[in-house]
Amino acid sequence: MQWSSLIGAVVGALIGVSATLSSEHLRWRRGRQDSNKASKRQTYAEYLSALSLTRNELRLASRLSSIPIEERAERAAESFKTGRAYELRYQVMLIAPEVVIEASDNAFRALRRIQRQVEDGTLHTDPAYIALRETWDASFDVLTDRMRQDIDAS
Repeated sequence: MQWSSLIGAVVGALIGVSATLSSEHLRWRRGRQDSNKASKRQTYAEYLSALSLTRNELRLASRLSSIPIEERAERAAESFKTGRAYELRYQVMLIAPEVVIEASDNAFRALRRIQRQVEDGTLHTDPAYIALRETWDASFDVLTDRMRQDIDAS
């Protein structure tokens, strides 16, 4: 038996096994990255939806001038419970980079300020409410942009 044939076969087998393992590892890593990206996209979308739902509930409460202030305040307080913004905010904090978390906090706090105004009896036509709504709109836009950038970078 010739040693050169045996060595050639062993080297060829090692190269083949190495190439297969390498390509499988790359495929696994790509699949994991795709899965992480899809999970992040889903969490971000749910959080943005929760914030929008909460904002919509606050908008409705601020327009109900015909009902007692106590009932409007109750509806404003309930808006955060029904919207699930708190729960999803914490999920975002676990997966997002600092720039997204910062934007998330700004948007969440802007929404909280609107809630307090509505609970205090402010209506949608009051200048204080309008200013808070504009702040909310801007912070929500920033949050959305930063989330998109994070997903694109993933």
